Amino acid sequence: MIQVTITYHCRVCGSTNIVRNGTNKCGNQQYHCKDCGAYRVLEPKRVHTEDEKETIMRTYKERASMRGLERIFNIARQAVARWIRDIVRALPNLKDTLLPARADDVLELNELWSFVLKKSRKRWLWTAICRRTRQIVAFVIGDRSEKTCRRLWNKIPDEYKKCLTFSDFWEAYQKVFPKGTHHCVGKESGETAHMERWYNTLRQRLARFVRKTLSFSKSDAFHHMVTKWYIAEYNLAISLTM
Repeated sequence: MIQVTITYHCRVCGSTNIVRNGTNKCGNQQYHCKDCGAYRVLEPKRVHTEDEKETIMRTYKERASMRGLERIFNIARQAVARWIRDIVRALPNLKDTLLPARADDVLELNELWSFVLKKSRKRWLWTAICRRTRQIVAFVIGDRSEKTCRRLWNKIPDEYKKCLTFSDFWEAYQKVFPKGTHHCVGKESGETAHMERWYNTLRQRLARFVRKTLSFSKSDAFHHMVTKWYIAEYNLAISLTM
């Protein structure tokens, strides 16, 4: 029989005077150092390079779930969540990602159903897209009430508020958007086709917006964070090509 003895050292002070100290919420064994008092994971997962991080983030934006990334890349989903938070903190304001508005620009409006944690906790993504640039001018997440629609109107930059706008016949739009420039139309008119088509792209990229999915948001904060990340990078990509 061959036996291998492994000696673990404290990752803070290097001491061997450590004892087991339960597991963290991911099920990883932790230790407590009797010399320096540190609490750490006994066998931390390996450090990923910047190139690996970029690959993992690209995979995440192609409809992969957190747990899927955990299985594929052997990385804790808490680490992925931390990377996403850092990325979103560094993003510019949505207004700063937009191309300059023109007097003849047209906005298309629509809302997309989603949920957080469970399907009874409905969340609606309201968006306004510029027909010329295909950029998302403004977005909000909330319920499907007039109050949330007014938040969308307030988020639209001033230079776009004079544009013609088109939406479906949902009554909240009629109460909030100016009657002189707003038009309610049916889907058959094609006046909101670009907005509806963009939702197909969103569903293809982020699984949390798919109608039947196991990849859903666990919190409102993260739901908003990932949505903002995708929209900001989408707008910036268009700005670089025009």
